[in-house]
Amino acid sequence: MSSDYLDIDTLSGMSPIREAVFSLGSNLGDRFAYLQGAVNHLRTTPGLVITGISSVYQTTPVGLVDQPDFLNLVVTADTSLASTVLLERALAIEEAFDRVREVPGGPRTVDVDLIAVDDRQIANDFLTLPHPRAHERAFVLVPWYEVDAAANLFGHGPISGLLWTLDRNGVQRRDDLRVE
Repeated sequence: MSSDYLDIDTLSGMSPIREAVFSLGSNLGDRFAYLQGAVNHLRTTPGLVITGISSVYQTTPVGLVDQPDFLNLVVTADTSLASTVLLERALAIEEAFDRVREVPGGPRTVDVDLIAVDDRQIANDFLTLPHPRAHERAFVLVPWYEVDAAANLFGHGPISGLLWTLDRNGVQRRDDLRVE
């Protein structure tokens, strides 16, 4: 895939509806309020209609493990927006909640990752789709499976099959928390 990929639908003026998958996480401050706020921001995005919100999961950190546990969830949406616009919106939501990027993989108020947009395959300096590590992350796949058990991660296959390869011990559903 070329590093200077251009979204052909943007050039043609067409706006097909595609499914986008976002993974949201927070491990600083009022984690639940940050998740609810991020979902509210996604909900008010023109050209994006939320179709599913998973339960909230408490998860142990991956990579830099000396930090508080995360609350995570997955949001699915139908959208006519270009993938780059979706990423820009995700970054704007993080900025609205004062996301600081001091340490890679470090603690954060909110993280909004664009995981997949249908079968879009993009690799450039700004965006990689599908998310390059989504297939390795139970904190993404467990809530995504809850929302859409038949989902496929382009290039990796059904998420139901991917889940069997992952340690899910650090991913616990929080039935006491529900994002609206």
